Amino acid sequence: MLTFENYEKIVMKEKVYGCGNKILYPTLGLTGEAGEVSDKVKKVLRDNNGDFDVQKSIEIAKELADVLWYVTALSQDLGFDLDFIAQMSIDKVLSRRNRNVIHGEGDNR
Repeated sequence: MLTFENYEKIVMKEKVYGCGNKILYPTLGLTGEAGEVSDKVKKVLRDNNGDFDVQKSIEIAKELADVLWYVTALSQDLGFDLDFIAQMSIDKVLSRRNRNVIHGEGDNR
């Protein structure tokens, strides 16, 4: 079974951008891949009446895999592992729920 730790090792071994491009390169890659996810979802809404069949879902999942690669690379370049990032996400959501501020705007609500 693949773990975040094993996945991170593979990503760090296989990333091909120079160290002078740390943070910037994976950030640009992340936004590009997230845009591809959005574009594929948009086309399902436009061309398939919102029917996310298996093939369309697999194509979106492939783009999500690219998003994960860049999230991993950026996290590592910033000095954090995915376990830390995942825990931060859970803590943030649970804190918002416990304080009844799930709805609304702002990072620090």
